[in-house]
Amino acid sequence: MLPSTPPDSGPTLALIEASLTAISVAAAFAWPRLGSACFARIERPFARLARKQGLSICVAGFAALLLRLAILPVIPIPLPFAADDFSFLLAANTFLHGRLANPTPAMWTHFETIHVTMWPTYQSMYFPAQGLLLAAGKLLFGNPWFGILLSSALMCAAICWMLQAWLPPAWALLGGLLSVLHLALFSYWVNTYHAAGCISALGGALVLGAMPRLIKTARFRYGMSMAVGIVLLAGTRPYEGLLLCLPVAFVLGRWMLFGKNRPSAVLLLRRSAAPLALVIAAAAWMGYYDYRAFGNPLTLPYSVDRAQYAIAPYYVWQSPRPEPAYRHEEMRHFYHEDEADYYFKIHKRSMFLPLTLGKASGGLQFFAGTALLIPIIMARRVFLDRRIRLLLVCVLVLAAGLSIEIYMLPHYLAPFTVAFYAIGLQAMRHLRLWRPEGRRAGLAMVRLSVALCCLMAGLRLCAAPLNLLPAEWPPYHWNFPWYGPAHYGTDRARIEAQLQQLPGKELVIVRYTPEHNPLDEWVYNAADIDGSKVVWAREMDAVDNLELFHYYPDRKVWLAEPDAQPASVSPYPVPQQLTAASH
Repeated sequence: MLPSTPPDSGPTLALIEASLTAISVAAAFAWPRLGSACFARIERPFARLARKQGLSICVAGFAALLLRLAILPVIPIPLPFAADDFSFLLAANTFLHGRLANPTPAMWTHFETIHVTMWPTYQSMYFPAQGLLLAAGKLLFGNPWFGILLSSALMCAAICWMLQAWLPPAWALLGGLLSVLHLALFSYWVNTYHAAGCISALGGALVLGAMPRLIKTARFRYGMSMAVGIVLLAGTRPYEGLLLCLPVAFVLGRWMLFGKNRPSAVLLLRRSAAPLALVIAAAAWMGYYDYRAFGNPLTLPYSVDRAQYAIAPYYVWQSPRPEPAYRHEEMRHFYHEDEADYYFKIHKRSMFLPLTLGKASGGLQFFAGTALLIPIIMARRVFLDRRIRLLLVCVLVLAAGLSIEIYMLPHYLAPFTVAFYAIGLQAMRHLRLWRPEGRRAGLAMVRLSVALCCLMAGLRLCAAPLNLLPAEWPPYHWNFPWYGPAHYGTDRARIEAQLQQLPGKELVIVRYTPEHNPLDEWVYNAADIDGSKVVWAREMDAVDNLELFHYYPDRKVWLAEPDAQPASVSPYPVPQQLTAASH
């Protein structure tokens, strides 16, 4: 939720990519025929594959799936470590218990934590689609991460499918494969549990891919594809999803009223009935979920948790809330010193424009890196291009919508992923034909930029042994495409695994130092806290701690110190009278 700001010294891989990009541009002008024979040999079978559009879609999807599985020895299944990770995993665990929400725990003040609602129910504060996906991964494959992996494969396949409706087949296939390299292997969308970027991007691809097909043929399956996309957007990023759907709805409405090939009213009603029913059913289920989780069908996720804990609102016109009476210093630090400080900073006249441009720059870094920024020199031709005019309008609507939103992380932009790819690929098409002074420098630039993406993916696999990864704890480097999170969360996972091996039940009291980073939160629990083998709780004052010990008389009490070097766990000094009573 916090804005991702790169540190003063840029990541090594990003510097390498920028340097190689500059060399590639120079080489394209100096030797425009560099490697042309080799590139031509690769492009011929690639073009033949692209003409088989169904196969191309499968190739993009299976490439994302199989390549990510292949690199598991180097980049293993991620461990949960960020606040949002545990929040979504709580939602998944709740759904696996057959519930939409959990009763407020008896000792809930010890379990309060970031992005988890404790009252009126105990549940994640977020929209439910990512939690349902994680639950499906756990149920079907034994690990929630496989739900994310599957969604990334579907996302890449859907990106290819969407691009086939807007661009020639070879360029659509190229876009699908670039999404594999940039999004499905190393990004935090796949290597954490919280972004929901893959689902949102999948939803956006279905909406934008179905729209031109509907206008052309008005087939039932395209209406259903669009309805599924709308449902996915509503269950993950509804605000940004609405920004995407507004221009699409305008174009479809104009076509239905004035289009030359518009279907009859009877045919349109018959083919839109099921898609509309799906959207209405999803909206009704969402209202029921809000009722069970937050007490009112019109109370959306986020609302209750933000009202209870947050100071800063989400939009620039909203006033800050009074500071709540926080029971835990770490939560005050997160909501006050991290969130609220940024809110007040962006409200300064001198800071609004640079911080807003910084949000756009962060999104550009994530989706394009440096290598894929080369085609930006064709910006003028792209803006005059009728083929992608609607996509440009979509991006302008997004820019307007994000300018009034306080925070921005790349997964907020996920519904527009395919629009970014289509615009970028169209710029590459123009660049490919560019011949300054009769030299095919544009063609060389396109070829070298794609080759550089492949090279950077290979270099990313060797980044750890070559000491190219940044040492700083997240999230500051995640805007760069060749970084995602490293294998974080190991200390907490190690301690929990040790405690899981012990007989009986365990209670872990977490003690932080005053300098603790609130993003490195350890107090998270499963849906059924009392039934869990290991329960994590915050250390409070002696009276509150004693009440907690009395509530769990059958548990051995441990002290976890995340800020120790290394993080440690040891028996907690429980009062002697309580120890004697438990025996």
